[in-house]
Order: sequence, then C-alpha cells, then structure tokens
Amino acid sequence: MSRTKKIVLTGPESTGKSTLTKLLAEYFSAPYVTEIAREYILNLNRSYTYKDVVEIAKLQIETENLIMNSGHEYVFFDTDLIITKVWLMHCFGKYPAWLNVAIKSTAADLHLLCYYDLIWEPDPLRENPDIRPELYEKYKSEIIQHGLDYSVVKGVSEQRFDNAKEIVKNYFLIK
Repeated sequence: MSRTKKIVLTGPESTGKSTLTKLLAEYFSAPYVTEIAREYILNLNRSYTYKDVVEIAKLQIETENLIMNSGHEYVFFDTDLIITKVWLMHCFGKYPAWLNVAIKSTAADLHLLCYYDLIWEPDPLRENPDIRPELYEKYKSEIIQHGLDYSVVKGVSEQRFDNAKEIVKNYFLIK
C-alpha cells in the first residue's frame, strides 16, 4: 500500500476551506479532518489564550498522526499548523520554537491556498474581515518559506470546487 497523501486547505477566514474540504473528501472518497481550532474554541467559556492556541497545535499533530497512519490513499485537512503559527504571530507576536520543526515533520503533499475572493460571511469565531489580504500573504509566505507545494484556489461556488478538484487531480495525476 502506498503512503497516504495529505492535502491541506488553508487561507484566511471565510474563504471556503471547510466547505471545500468536505466536498473534496467526498469526491475523492477520502476522509477529512475538520478545523481543530474551531472545535476547541467553541468549547471554551472564555476568550482563547496563547496557551490555548499552542494546545490546538498539539491536538492538530496528534490528530494528523492518527489519521495519516490509517491506510487511506488521501486525507483532506481543514487547516494545519501553518495557520496556527500565523495566528499565534498575529494575535500574540510569538510562537513556540518547536512549531517550525512540527510544520516540517507533518508537511502536506499539497496545500490548496484559498484566495479571499468570496464574500465575507460573519461567524461567531471569525475576527478579521478587513485583513484577509494580509493574512493570505502570510500563509503564502509560510508555505513558500517551508518549501511546500501549493496551488491557489479561486472562484465562487461550483467553479471554486471544480478548480480545487482539478488542481488535486492534476497534482496527483488522477484520472
């Protein structure tokens, strides 16, 4: 059996990551991992802290290790440690030193970087409608800095899904 391929959807808030993750996983008959930060923060009865975001990173690693050893051909992830690192820097101006090593050791085969061409949709956990371009550039910079493969996903509705699907098919040479 071949090694499981990891595909991560990343990008600023309200760019369709969660929707695309589910649609792609369904299309490719693969499992997917929901955004761990969302689940974690929804269960807090207070504002999140630096320690909470570091804990989210640890849970991300633990979850990735479990599913990447499950024997599936592909696994889709709604975000990864790059988003966590950028978020730590944005909110707290620092991140733990081990995070760069963890990003390398859990690297995705392909990042689908979702462009901010969708209309902002409010959500209780979304905080930054005005800085999506800035966050997009930070995610892109981190991906490039770590030498990871990525493609930008643009378009609305069905077009966005079709674009993402074609990127994955072309990257992995799937017919």
